[in-house]
Amino acid sequence: MKKVIAVIMAFAVMVMFVIGIKTLLTTDTKDKTTKVSNYYPVFTNEKWGVIDQTGAIVIEPTYDEMITIPDSKMDIFICVEDINYETNTYKTKVLNAKNKEIFHVYDVVEAIENTDNNNNMWYEEGVLRVKKGECYGLIDFSGKEIVKPEYQEITALLGTKNSLLLKKEDKFGLCDNKGNIIIEPEYKEIKDIEKEYQKGYIVLNQEGKFGIIDFTGKVVLEPKYEEMKQVSGNNSYVAKQDGTWKVINNKEEILVENAFDDITGIIEDKLIIVKNKKYGILLTSKEEKIKPQYEELSFLFGDYYLAKNKEKYGVINISNETILPFEYSSIAYQKEADFVVASKNGQTTEEIYNNKFEKQLDAIVSDINAKDGYMRVYVEGQYKYYNFKFEEKTSQEVLTKNALFLSKKDDKYGYVGKDGNVVVDYVYEDAGELNSYGFAPVKKERKMGSN
Repeated sequence: MKKVIAVIMAFAVMVMFVIGIKTLLTTDTKDKTTKVSNYYPVFTNEKWGVIDQTGAIVIEPTYDEMITIPDSKMDIFICVEDINYETNTYKTKVLNAKNKEIFHVYDVVEAIENTDNNNNMWYEEGVLRVKKGECYGLIDFSGKEIVKPEYQEITALLGTKNSLLLKKEDKFGLCDNKGNIIIEPEYKEIKDIEKEYQKGYIVLNQEGKFGIIDFTGKVVLEPKYEEMKQVSGNNSYVAKQDGTWKVINNKEEILVENAFDDITGIIEDKLIIVKNKKYGILLTSKEEKIKPQYEELSFLFGDYYLAKNKEKYGVINISNETILPFEYSSIAYQKEADFVVASKNGQTTEEIYNNKFEKQLDAIVSDINAKDGYMRVYVEGQYKYYNFKFEEKTSQEVLTKNALFLSKKDDKYGYVGKDGNVVVDYVYEDAGELNSYGFAPVKKERKMGSN
């Protein structure tokens, strides 16, 4: 609701708009929704409106607050009016691309915000929160009511998709984005497990006991435990019972107890444990696989683990053999491309390894396109393309839908055609490839624009 937030978000929107605004507008004849490639909020003359991907004005900029667009491909534009910051009250109006009001049978219509641990924000897919009188419900993007307005509150379970908390009579339940009730509102608290709804939920009952319910609504562990950690794996959970932390499977069998101070991960039969502030690995068979000795320890992939020792990161295997030495400031596994990126303090490039930890490149990864199977890296003062086998490719080979391609000559950027002939002369200080809308960011005389 605060204008300062709206203005900050506006900069992001403007950047998005500058680097990509093309494609033909496609419309249908329905009143409720008209599908096009993209819609964007726009801020001009201190007012907010909406434009489409061609730059055409869809909603005139006449609103004081940023217009919310829950899905950029749907013409659902939520406008906020009559804000009273003292009472924290406001009204909403929802418009479509024909500037016609929709969903007007409700007092308030809102997109449901969610954020991850890095404060990246998104709107829950396919669902809107509505208010009638003093109660909240849910509708889908067509306006169909999927949860009746009978709840005190409806909010996203932070960091977890497809999980909406329902509050009724000061008790909490949970539904998915299609309105299916997974947990009836009878609990004091509901938490996710590792930010993945597929792994289920931790519930706290009115008697102060914890249990587990899966995403289908089935009770996995009855609420009878003193505490539960947001850690699971291999149908096993970490619970405190009679003052002791235990690893318990979904049959309520105790696998391990009295063997750790904390536990941060379960991977098959391997437990990442903490003992005396050091990390190690214990098997569910109670065999100590890696003695607690590291400052940090987390699963990487396969039988490999990211470890920290003496303030530096390295990679070890399940036999505690050092795979990458402890000399890096950061190490990350790029799951979608199946390679590892490691950085050292003071280095201007990153070290890129394949999944066998064979060094492939000294470069900076700028983009990974998992769908088309290539990466874009900055190496030797220019951008280059590689497939995930680390075979170098030309931009023409990977950007098959483009007609123009970025080219560099004498420290200046221009564009060539598929035949390699210059189409746009080398006049830019910096530039990027054309995006899917046919536009590219360019820099000339220290100013940014689009080409």
